[in-house]
Amino acid sequence: MTPRLTSEFWVSAYLTRLGAAAIPAFLTAKGDPTAGAILVKIATLDGKASAFHRAYGPEGDRIWAALAENVPESEADSALARQRSFDPDVWIIELEDKGGRTLLAEEGLS
Repeated sequence: MTPRLTSEFWVSAYLTRLGAAAIPAFLTAKGDPTAGAILVKIATLDGKASAFHRAYGPEGDRIWAALAENVPESEADSALARQRSFDPDVWIIELEDKGGRTLLAEEGLS
C-alpha cells in the first residue's frame, strides 16, 4: 500500500507548484489537515470555470474528476458550495488562468 500524504501537506505542495508556474491561486476554504477532501476551481477569466475533486478511477488509482466543466463561473461556485454543504471539512483552492492550466495532470499530483 502506498502511503498517503495529508491533505494539508498536499495543498501546500500544490500551491508551491502553482506559484512556480505563475498561476494565481487562492486557498478559499481550509479543511481537515489530515484527510479533508480537496476541490480545485479554475477560472479562465472569460466568465467560465471548471471545478474538480479527487476521486478513484476504475483501476483504483487516484484521479481528478470534474464536478463542473467549462460552465459559467457561478455554476462552478454552486458545485463547490454543494460539496461544502455535504462536507464542511473540504479544502477549496481557486485558480485563475486564461489557458485553464491546473497542473493536476503533472507527476506527483494525482
